[in-house]
Amino acid sequence: MSGLQEHHLPVQRTARFYSLGPWQSVSQVWIVLHGHSQLARSLLHEVAPLDNGQRLIVAPEALSRFYLETNSQGRHSHKVGATWMTREDREAEIADYVGYLDDLVRYVEERLGALPADVRVLGFSQGGATAARWEARGERAVPGLVLWGSLFPEDVLTDLGDSRWRDRSVTLVRGQDDGLVSPDLLTTQVAGLERHGIRYRQRSFAGGHRLDAPTLLAVAEEPLI
Repeated sequence: MSGLQEHHLPVQRTARFYSLGPWQSVSQVWIVLHGHSQLARSLLHEVAPLDNGQRLIVAPEALSRFYLETNSQGRHSHKVGATWMTREDREAEIADYVGYLDDLVRYVEERLGALPADVRVLGFSQGGATAARWEARGERAVPGLVLWGSLFPEDVLTDLGDSRWRDRSVTLVRGQDDGLVSPDLLTTQVAGLERHGIRYRQRSFAGGHRLDAPTLLAVAEEPLI
């Protein structure tokens, strides 16, 4: 159409997040990012084994929510999920959630008084790509990155040579039957991490595209590389 123009207008949004654990005398902080169609509280239930009285777990929720089911009459079910982004206007959506996660870390730091040395972000499924992009682009990215049932998105892979990744500790976790994370692609990504000298660990467990409590606790008890 003649005269059609696209514009962008920054607006204020109210973001929701959940927390589990104490807000004082904290030895570890975990920021956990849910997958596509999840809500933050559902992921928080799955990572609840992390709560040992000394860890603070913070679960931000993506800004875009939607009904998971709609019948032929247009009626929505009670089930609601959220997504971090779609391919539509992707750069603006990425910038929005990177800024949101930066603000979240500032809030946590101010409320705690200071962050502990051990701060980690765990991204599950779509949340893994979100976490990786935040680590690549954010001002307040954290030292420990856990990609669970997820891999680095292509736009981050091309930047792994950036010096900021030398200060990151990366853990890749995959269920042995996870059909969404190809073993061949995982091997390719590991080769890229090694090529760029990035510190990483790998863990696997018997299962599919899900969290696993024993593996989660083992990751949490390992020191940053």
